[in-house]
Order: sequence, then C-alpha cells, then structure tokens
Amino acid sequence: MLDKLPHVEDRLLQIPDPRHWQGTDGASHAPRILLLYGSNRERSYSRLLTEEAERLLQHFGAQTRIFHPAGLPLPDDAPATHPQVQQLRDLVSWSEGQVWCSPERHGAMSGVFKSQIDWIPLNSGALRPTQGKTLAILQVCGGSQSFNSLNQMRVLGRWMRMVTIPNQSSVPKAFLEFDDTGRMKPSPYYDRLVDVMEELMKFTLLLRGHGEYLLDRYSERKESAEELSRRVNQPAT
Repeated sequence: MLDKLPHVEDRLLQIPDPRHWQGTDGASHAPRILLLYGSNRERSYSRLLTEEAERLLQHFGAQTRIFHPAGLPLPDDAPATHPQVQQLRDLVSWSEGQVWCSPERHGAMSGVFKSQIDWIPLNSGALRPTQGKTLAILQVCGGSQSFNSLNQMRVLGRWMRMVTIPNQSSVPKAFLEFDDTGRMKPSPYYDRLVDVMEELMKFTLLLRGHGEYLLDRYSERKESAEELSRRVNQPAT
C-alpha cells in the first residue's frame, strides 16, 4: 500500500497514464528510479527528503530503489567486488532515471554522496553506465538557502552523460521542515519537491527508448570501429 500524501491535492497532480509508459524500445514497465542521498546520520535530512521524493514517485507509478550508503567503503579502498559496491552498480544499471540528494558541507556536496558517484564506473565498454538516464537533483541546507551542492551535482550529471532535468530543489534550514515522524511539512519547499518529481517522471517517460540515439557520438563509433578493426586484423597465435 502506498504511503498517503497528506499535503498534496491529487486533483492537481499530473499522474502519467500507464498507457503512455511504452517507450520506443517496446518497454512497458513502470519507470525505474534509483535514489541516492548523502549522509549517514541517524536523523539524516537528505535521507528524509529522499524518502519523501520516493513516496511521490511511487504515487506517480514509478518503481523505486533507495541505496543506503552506510558501510560503503571509500573509493579505491576496497575491491569492486565489495557487496555494497556491487549493489550500487547493479542498481545504477537497473535504473532508467535517478534522484541525487546531498547536504551541503563546507560549501560543497558531502563526501558520503561523492563516494557513491566515484564507485560508478566511468565506462562499460565505450559507454558510461549512466549515459542517457534522467536525473533530478536535490539539496538540504543546515542554514540559509544555497545552491552549491546543486551546482556541483549538475556538473556531475553532465559528466556522467545524464539528462539532468531543468527543475531542482534546495531546502534551507531543513531541520525545521520535517516533523517528529520524519515527514516533510507542507510548505513551498514541499510543493517544489512535488514539481521536481513530476518533471522527472515526464522526462523519463519522454526519453525512454531514445537515450541511446540522442547520445550516440561519432567519436565513440570511431573508437568502436577501430577496436573492431584491430581485433579482425590481429594475427592468429
């Protein structure tokens, strides 16, 4: 059973019609969204905001998974066979879209969040495993509103060749925006979160089946052709 959304007016939501889920590749399953957050604190506001985002996405009909970073080793401080690393990489491959949420620490995204990104391989063959996936970015602030983490995540998304949606959410003084049960209070910040998740669903459905075509690059085709040529002309041993 889905969690209730007490602060949402259902009549005003644009919930995608399942009949429109089928992409050009014939996929008809619900959109698959992976959510990452950037703090291991017991009361982590990036986790609470991520969980609120997950409730909205499920309400829109998405399949969701949250990766919990507790126990994830530092990049290059463990083999890639580490169970947490494998779980993260499997979820990245599974996803069609992602939500990234980081607190701001010392004017930047948290190390906990960046470590997760650094464990994602830069390429798998000639392609990045994140290439063509949609991305929504969120930030929580301990004080006044800032966009430093958001700006950095937008750069990261571009580097990972993801389609980062235009809208974004920054929640200032996050400790005031959640109740004792961990649910987000009604506010313009909550409404913005609804906007961002609604937009992510639209972009994910719109681009499904088109990602490989839109991000197909001449340089990568050239590299693949040269590699194939080397294999064909390699002397037999």
